Amino acid sequence: MKVYGVIGWKNSGKTGLMERLIIALRAQGFSVSSIKHAHHAFDIDRPGKDSFRHRQAGAGEVLLASRHRWVLMHENTPDQEPALAALLARLSPVDIVLVEGYKRDSHPKIEAHRAATGQPLIAQDDPTVRAVASDRHAELPAMGWQGPAFDLDDAEALARFILSDLGL
Repeated sequence: MKVYGVIGWKNSGKTGLMERLIIALRAQGFSVSSIKHAHHAFDIDRPGKDSFRHRQAGAGEVLLASRHRWVLMHENTPDQEPALAALLARLSPVDIVLVEGYKRDSHPKIEAHRAATGQPLIAQDDPTVRAVASDRHAELPAMGWQGPAFDLDDAEALARFILSDLGL
């Protein structure tokens, strides 16, 4: 499986870009999965549901399945955040795994950047960032970025770039 990331500061457009990239890559016939890193506690379960009750009772993993989908919930200990490699190993094989977040890992990445966030470019100090997608892509050279630059909304061009960079 080939892995490619989307990173950026909060409110930079990462999730929307991921969504558009998944659509664009699927439209070109590639199978795609995604991993999303969260910096906060989250829960996809709801109090009172059977699966929630199983976890509350102490189950380390709860697998919820129907004919439409299945989900495996795994409880981490407070000091146990899984590494990206461990998560990738749990996925079924696909052509491309898009990863939102995990900016410190070594896989190739695109930085999503919105000028309104007021944040500096991550790409300037990170050699794993191969391109920047921004709402002000024409201004990126003046911000110090000399690499490939794309409009944040041009998912088709970004998908072609990713496929080329991955040799697909």
